[in-house]
Amino acid sequence: MQRGSLHDGPGVRTTIFLKGCPLRCLWCHNPESLSPQPQYAAPARPGEEPQLFGHTTSIEKILPLICKDRAYYDATGGGLTLSGGEPAHQPLFAEKLLRAARAENIHTCLDTSGCAPPAVYARLAPHVNLFLWDYKATNTPDAPHTHRKLTGSPPDLIHHNFETLYDAEATIILRCPLVPGVNDTPEHLEAIARHATDYPRIAGIEILPWHPAGLTKYDRLGLPRPAITPSLPPDQKIKNAWRTFFQNHCVFPVIIH
Repeated sequence: MQRGSLHDGPGVRTTIFLKGCPLRCLWCHNPESLSPQPQYAAPARPGEEPQLFGHTTSIEKILPLICKDRAYYDATGGGLTLSGGEPAHQPLFAEKLLRAARAENIHTCLDTSGCAPPAVYARLAPHVNLFLWDYKATNTPDAPHTHRKLTGSPPDLIHHNFETLYDAEATIILRCPLVPGVNDTPEHLEAIARHATDYPRIAGIEILPWHPAGLTKYDRLGLPRPAITPSLPPDQKIKNAWRTFFQNHCVFPVIIH
């Protein structure tokens, strides 16, 4: 749980991270969220205790903590964001928490990869004000398995869920992690820009540049580091190149974080 979050939807938000994810993205910066089970990690610094990632909780315990920051939500247009992992991987808890937040008139976001059964999104959607929808990779005729190679899953289910929610007039912001030399190909950048034309009712497009902050978590959890991650995050020159591309190819502004 993270209070005072500024990058998980509009305004000041409380972000709840639910463990468990069906994808295995090669750049994942939250490896502690992959398993649905609580995990201990080695201490971050000498002399500290091992860190527990994850614990069981209930709506009755967590909702009052979310409601504590209602004044900040009201002042900034913020609210609750469910993230992960993949929050749709725990659909019953996610639905109950989203429903409870909406009953308190708290704005809700679902930060999702889209990789869950369509029936799950059909149940969650009535309680979600805004979907933060990951768009991670693009298949091409010359590289038809790119999405599976980079994320561990083909894109068909994800694309189906996106189109279903779009057709139902859900509010969706496309969020695109970009890893230099991995998925920032011209084909993928062009596909991101095309979403603004093909799906003109989406609420925005955001670029999430890769950063190395999560790499030490792999070490502490005893997991191998991802094989295809850069040694450094994208510098300003790379970000400016992305920005120029989208200014020239996208019909509305793209936010680069």
